[in-house]
Amino acid sequence: MTINEEQNRIIEEFSVFDDWMDKYALLIDLGNSLSSLDEKYKTESNLIAGCQSRVWLQADYEDGIITFQGESDAVIVRGIVSMLITILSGHTPKEILDADLYFIERIGLKEHLSPTRSNGLVAMVKQMRMYALAFQVKGV
Repeated sequence: MTINEEQNRIIEEFSVFDDWMDKYALLIDLGNSLSSLDEKYKTESNLIAGCQSRVWLQADYEDGIITFQGESDAVIVRGIVSMLITILSGHTPKEILDADLYFIERIGLKEHLSPTRSNGLVAMVKQMRMYALAFQVKGV
């Protein structure tokens, strides 16, 4: 699936609900479906700066494709991590760098997050793009 196809699928999932309590429940479900991150990746270098809760993000690059893994100690944030991984993992650095992550606005996530969680979301996206840029520049 393309990045936009994944975003549209998530938008569709969230559009079923009008109440934000139901949308939070969906976020929690998405977080619960996220595989636990191997302890060897829960390092200081994989910790996302700027997040209120602890968020680890691991990126691996093989055959031109980036695969992300992540985890958070907060249930809502874990759901956000899950969505970002679903959308961006399995794509080339260029696709990730060129992506317009419109799903954040369309599902209303930004206006329903606290300012610190919103900053954390921006930090996660920024870190994923930094990994993509690093892999693109290295041309591994």
